[in-house]
Amino acid sequence: MALLRKINHNAQTDKNSGFGTNANSYGGRFVNKNGTPNIEKRGMHLLRRISWYHTMIDMPNWKFMTILFTFYIVINFVFAIAYYAIGIEHLDGIEQSQSVLTQFGQAYFFSAQTFTTVGYGHISPTGFLTSALSSAEALIGLLSFAIATGLFFGRFSKPTAFLKFSHHALISPYGENKALMIRLAPFKNTNFTDAKAKVTLGMSVEENGFKTNKFYSLDLELDRINALSLSWTLVHPITENSPLYNFTEEDFRKIHGEILVFITTFDDMFSNTVAARTSYTFDEVIYGAKFETMYNRSKDNSKTILHLDKLNSYESVSL
Repeated sequence: MALLRKINHNAQTDKNSGFGTNANSYGGRFVNKNGTPNIEKRGMHLLRRISWYHTMIDMPNWKFMTILFTFYIVINFVFAIAYYAIGIEHLDGIEQSQSVLTQFGQAYFFSAQTFTTVGYGHISPTGFLTSALSSAEALIGLLSFAIATGLFFGRFSKPTAFLKFSHHALISPYGENKALMIRLAPFKNTNFTDAKAKVTLGMSVEENGFKTNKFYSLDLELDRINALSLSWTLVHPITENSPLYNFTEEDFRKIHGEILVFITTFDDMFSNTVAARTSYTFDEVIYGAKFETMYNRSKDNSKTILHLDKLNSYESVSL
């Protein structure tokens, strides 16, 4: 109840946040730092509640390549066992006098040649079972490479907002008052236009004896810019209408709150609108600091240099 009295009563709650109001049903933060919802879905079989296409598209490159190579090695190993079980004598070109390990190795590489439809011709199948197995493997190989090609294309062509957010949000001087500031910047050779920002404050408060989630839209100095080429500092002036108006440095350390940031912008390369999200809990808010400038003109005055390594740079100031 003390927290509810702390919140500025002039601030209007946001009922369109998309998050539930029952605080007792929530655990942890609303949105993870990488922008994904902090939600674990249960109550349905794993194969039904997971989109494998989305999983393969979104996973890191190293994990994606590891899965492809592992699948390739394992499936050829399985077919090599099948060829060996049918009888190595049905693979014309493998000498019967060779050791078991050498014969199995040649069966494995024959499987790899069949799976990729390379077919060097050094070894060929004889007999119905071996020929049928190699035909089935060739079909599976064609389908597998078609799926892998589609996944590669999907990963490269997926519209992605190549934006990075500062590690911390700051409470900084703003004229004669103070403001909440969050910085972001494009970090790849992309061209963003018509960028829009929305910042929402979420807190769990006790009201009438029950804990409830309350959300407040934070007004921004600029919530839309025509071009996002340099860094963009989102500024929420803490005025008499801000829910943070009565908050002190001690409040940011003790109160559990979260600042949700949503960015949409148009990417010229993808010719599509892309989105980025992140959040800052109150312990990720630094009270009494301001961002350092992260761009300057070049020595010959011909270009503007954006220093991406300074995205998180700030200096302490007194408020």
